[in-house]
Amino acid sequence: MKISVLKERRPYESRVAATPETIKKLVALGHEIVVESGAGLQAAFPDAHYEAAGATIAKDMKAALKGAQVVLKVQPPMNKDEGEDEISYLPEGSLLIGILSPFKYTSHLKTYAEKKISAFGLEFVPRITRAQVMDVLSSQSNLAGYRAVIETATVLPRAFPMMMTAAGTIAPAKVLILGAGVAGLQAVATAKRLGAIPSAFDVRAAAKEQVESLGGKFVTVDSEETGEGTGGYAKEMSADYQTRQREKIQETMAKSDIVITTALIPGKPAPRLIDNEMIQSMRSGSVILDLAVESGGNVEGSEIGKITEIHGVKVIGYPNLPGRIPTDASAMYAKNVLSFLSLMMPKDSQDFVIPWEDEIIQSSVLTKDGAIIHPQFKA
Repeated sequence: MKISVLKERRPYESRVAATPETIKKLVALGHEIVVESGAGLQAAFPDAHYEAAGATIAKDMKAALKGAQVVLKVQPPMNKDEGEDEISYLPEGSLLIGILSPFKYTSHLKTYAEKKISAFGLEFVPRITRAQVMDVLSSQSNLAGYRAVIETATVLPRAFPMMMTAAGTIAPAKVLILGAGVAGLQAVATAKRLGAIPSAFDVRAAAKEQVESLGGKFVTVDSEETGEGTGGYAKEMSADYQTRQREKIQETMAKSDIVITTALIPGKPAPRLIDNEMIQSMRSGSVILDLAVESGGNVEGSEIGKITEIHGVKVIGYPNLPGRIPTDASAMYAKNVLSFLSLMMPKDSQDFVIPWEDEIIQSSVLTKDGAIIHPQFKA
């Protein structure tokens, strides 16, 4: 099979869908790999490394896609209205694999269907034991949580750890993480390693034990309501709970040096957790990072790609934090992709045999045989 790896063109994206390590394994299985020139450059994977792994380097996107049967991406391909047109050059009947964000790019699904492309959105891989090695959301969120703490540490005008010196004692920084999913838990762990005092809030009661196991304090809201949703995500809470939540978060924010927000609800705008009044309760020089800025933001006033200052508090709105650690983020993503591809690669064949009845395949396929078939998007 001919597998093509494209250079990512969307803003703030520096990752790549395959690394020399994963390509070497695909070549060993008998597949032909074509990599667009410069695809891995921002992630520190030059063309020469791909060639050494057995790939062919194509001079541009069109050359890379010519005759491709499988196309590997990180972000969804762009159409002509978004910038450089990629989607028009996807070969008819090919397989497209990536984080395709169909809630945001719903119109792309129609194009995939028209071109009879079998499109797989890796963000829909179910969170079951067998699929852990394919879980791109977890692998990338893990790095996002780590990077969020690093970004805030560089902006905070104070040190993280306690320091006892002849000139006096420096108190440790206090870090509040809102949302104790994969990103939030990694943020707790990273803040703890750097010597800060981390605490975390989550509507899911089950997160309490995980936060405390990492050395963080769990912030609780006085309510019997639970926020356990499907697939490990949180659900939307009642108005009464949200009022109580706001009061508790504001109370904790006033004592914190850093706040990192990570709350997301699949297919919906990010919930607003912090408003202008709550920001005003923090000390001047404090820092907030809105990890959900691309989905509408958890923080009032956060702006994509910028650090804004509100009431003396710096609000960081950097998108795609995994893309700010592109080497490791690409390596983890590429292994997720390779594991997903392994479902379609029988050991005794160089052809792709897609097990359409497999739970993982059924959960992630968006379009097939000229139709939009994912239950969340088909008409």
